[in-house]
Amino acid sequence: MGKSEPLSNVDAAWLGMETPTNLMMVTGILTFKEPLNVSDIQNVLNKRLLKFDRFKQRIIQSKLPFAAPYWQDDPTFNINAHVHRLALPTPGDQKALQELVSDLMSTPLDFTKSPWQMHIIENYGKGCALIVRLHHAIADGMALIYVLLSLTDMTPEASLHHPEVEKTAEPSHSLPGGMLGAWIQQTANTLRTSRRITQRIVQESTAAVREPSRLSDLAAKGTDIALTTGRVVFRSPDPPTIFRGKLTVAKRATWSQPLRLKDVKAIKKITGTTINDVLIAAMVGGLRSYLVGRGEEVEGLNFRAVVPVNLRKEHEIGTLGNKFGLVYLSLPVGIADPFDRLQEVHRRMNQLKNTPEAAVAIGILNAMGMSPMEVRSQSVSMFANKATAVMTNVPGLPIPLYLAGKQIDQIMFWAPQAGGVALGISILSYAGKVYLGINTDAGLIPDPDTIIEGFYSEFDALLDLVEQVKPTKAKFTKKTKKPVKQQQDDPDRCHAVTQSGSRCRNRSLDHSHYCHIHTERKN
Repeated sequence: MGKSEPLSNVDAAWLGMETPTNLMMVTGILTFKEPLNVSDIQNVLNKRLLKFDRFKQRIIQSKLPFAAPYWQDDPTFNINAHVHRLALPTPGDQKALQELVSDLMSTPLDFTKSPWQMHIIENYGKGCALIVRLHHAIADGMALIYVLLSLTDMTPEASLHHPEVEKTAEPSHSLPGGMLGAWIQQTANTLRTSRRITQRIVQESTAAVREPSRLSDLAAKGTDIALTTGRVVFRSPDPPTIFRGKLTVAKRATWSQPLRLKDVKAIKKITGTTINDVLIAAMVGGLRSYLVGRGEEVEGLNFRAVVPVNLRKEHEIGTLGNKFGLVYLSLPVGIADPFDRLQEVHRRMNQLKNTPEAAVAIGILNAMGMSPMEVRSQSVSMFANKATAVMTNVPGLPIPLYLAGKQIDQIMFWAPQAGGVALGISILSYAGKVYLGINTDAGLIPDPDTIIEGFYSEFDALLDLVEQVKPTKAKFTKKTKKPVKQQQDDPDRCHAVTQSGSRCRNRSLDHSHYCHIHTERKN
């Protein structure tokens, strides 16, 4: 039967969260301006992807009561059962690709095999796309990016070369590669400040959840872990909005056109905030605009996003599995002014940086993985009721990458939502560009492109601040007069003007002056 290994408690918790209306899949997409050679892709997968044993193993549910599920080598493994070729219908544009991604997000993986799939998408413009789906039990978003990077290289020639890699004894260990060093170092820099306390907090918060009497013991020690655990468990539910309600099976996925990272950095510098603050504030503005457009009351509105926080130690960055905690970020949807909203996001993000909430959350997930299904379901509902969205931000690399001899044009991914959460938000940087991805429940939020459009408008409003202070190189103040927006002369961009008065950032369709959003509205 081959070797087997129990799922970790946290991986088992994510496996147990799977429901027909919220599938626990991480989905990623790579687009190319040139077609890929299918045989080259197959060679890359055989030589690089299958070095990760998880991609050749299936999940077996134990027949023993309370026994954990386990990974087992698939005796009939065939990579052709996981790799599929599809062609988009004409005109093969982003709208058609988004519809396909949405359909795949709504389709469960096959658990009789290793729970992952790759789809080679032909007839996408003049190039192609790759869609990767894998179950959250295999890896979280950070690990998915690692897997994708392990398939790539810095030159077309190197990306076709398949170096022999010494096989590791541990099935979930990392695959070393030339492209990964810089990314691993970049990610490691974000971990050093918290790694000293993570292990202790995880152990103690797990014990506290399993034995509530431990809360008083921890409090007596003078730690704030007990208070944090109580705050996570007993936090009030989020307020009702049109983003919350009964879920359906169907999902919708969309992603933005690229923003220039140097523009984001310019806003950050002028406003004294961070790159994350800028992108989150613009995204919150897009959510606000969506609600206002549907007659929702937004005055004073705050609702939460669950934000995964990577808890890997430096030597664990290249590993699969789930090694992240969760924090709740309250989003200031009720603030109309883009600058004021950005400053408030900055303040709230700073408050989260020193909280042990992320490590406490992974302790709770660890306990959930050891619990009976009934307890696990109640715990998932508890987490989901306290948030309206899941928001992920994964760093990419600042330089172009190549896969199977072709340059990757764009990268995007989406994390799943658990319980009754209907809205997912993803932020990813790559090659000097930043992308925003949205995935939603189709019954509650059928038009996520409208959120993207609002995001563009809010980002443009923040970018105006940079233009106001460029001559003096001073920081922006509220007394600065707002300038008239200047429209960029780009013939490939949609000619429509958004509600904020700026030009739409979407690419226009072939033989049209408008993108798919504004073409539909004119019809």
